[in-house]
Amino acid sequence: MIWEYLAGEFSVLLERLQAATDAPAGDLASLRHRVEDGPAADLDAELARALAAADRLCWDSLARGDIDAFARQAPVCAELRTFGACARLIDDC
Repeated sequence: MIWEYLAGEFSVLLERLQAATDAPAGDLASLRHRVEDGPAADLDAELARALAAADRLCWDSLARGDIDAFARQAPVCAELRTFGACARLIDDC
């Protein structure tokens, strides 16, 4: 049950990140699908992918000078990191 809860919360965060970007939904949608349907043992690897994607999205927004997009994306990135640390999917002290 706990893993289903974690996968659900993770999926919601990915959905929020997807909504905060103008980028094509393909990569984030594929990641959400793997989180929702993949094995629980892969959540840590999927979180690493999600954090890398979120980081790229934020840097791309800054590079384009799109501060509004960055302001939408950065809080979700922080929530992803906090989620990962609290769920013990990453070491983040």
